[in-house]
Amino acid sequence: HVQLVESGGGSVQAGGSLRLSCAISGRSDENYFLAWFRQPPGKEREGVAAMYTGFGGGNIYYDDSVKGRFTISQDNSKNTLFLQMNSLKPKDTALYYCAANTRCVAPMEDTSYDYWGQGTQVTVS
Repeated sequence: HVQLVESGGGSVQAGGSLRLSCAISGRSDENYFLAWFRQPPGKEREGVAAMYTGFGGGNIYYDDSVKGRFTISQDNSKNTLFLQMNSLKPKDTALYYCAANTRCVAPMEDTSYDYWGQGTQVTVS
């Protein structure tokens, strides 16, 4: 049973940076789709960034609103997923979630993921 635990959220001024982490445990293999989603106040959850960790992987997906500012990555052990967020804007304020699944039709759609963390709050003022 895959477990995901996010950390690294907080409050930051516009233009600042944060790095979110997602500790991954319980997975049975290394071939996973991993993603970051966010849910702004009063809005639906939306995809931020996604990647595939398996053989032949290398595709990385970003929402247009974060391209050039956010970077998704994982550590060498593949036990931690990161989201480096630079040049933060007030509109980036949201509850950020990491998500995982072994199969994924649409990497930026939340319906593609079975495993979710509890979320970490990011507030940009």
